[in-house]
Amino acid sequence: MSLRPAVPLLLTLGLVAGCGAAQGSGTDDVESSKPKAAAPENIQGRWWTWAASEEESTNPVADTTGEFCDRNQPDDVWFLAGTFGGAVKRTCRVPAGRPVVFPLVNQISTEQECKGFMATATGKATLDRKAVTPERMENDNVTVTHGAGNPVSGEEGTTTSYACGLWARLPPLKPGRHDLIIRGSSGSFRTGVDYTLIVQPDQQA
Repeated sequence: MSLRPAVPLLLTLGLVAGCGAAQGSGTDDVESSKPKAAAPENIQGRWWTWAASEEESTNPVADTTGEFCDRNQPDDVWFLAGTFGGAVKRTCRVPAGRPVVFPLVNQISTEQECKGFMATATGKATLDRKAVTPERMENDNVTVTHGAGNPVSGEEGTTTSYACGLWARLPPLKPGRHDLIIRGSSGSFRTGVDYTLIVQPDQQA
């Protein structure tokens, strides 16, 4: 895939300190004994490195079924991916005990481009038909490591850019099936994912 200097994406999923956790309208689907959400620094930089670490054929953002959702996942959080545009349906197995993080719509570009992107950025998400409150993250200066053949930049290496977007963070989900619907847009760009999440113990994920 050709180089993408500014790629709006629906995010799936890193965590960052200093941002409030996204809350649904109820708590029936989350594990109350677990912390609300882990909060490592720099959610956007971590997620972009995750999204850019895998080649296109097995990249979670380019994935149309969810079979590659487990690629390069960190130990402290579970990232979910959006799309490069358009809508898909995915099924993803998630280990119990992991906070889940994803963008509704996001971009990595210049500071000025991020300002324009966020001026029209909108999005919504529901977990088991309950609304999830998004977080607005703007103009983070992030360092991203890109793997060979990745569809985000098309090139291997490390870059520093501005990241921005609408994000959501969920506490660890209860074991079982969950339906997560994500929609995002900015300007003419539209993205969406209907996720079926199967949460099960770590040894089975």
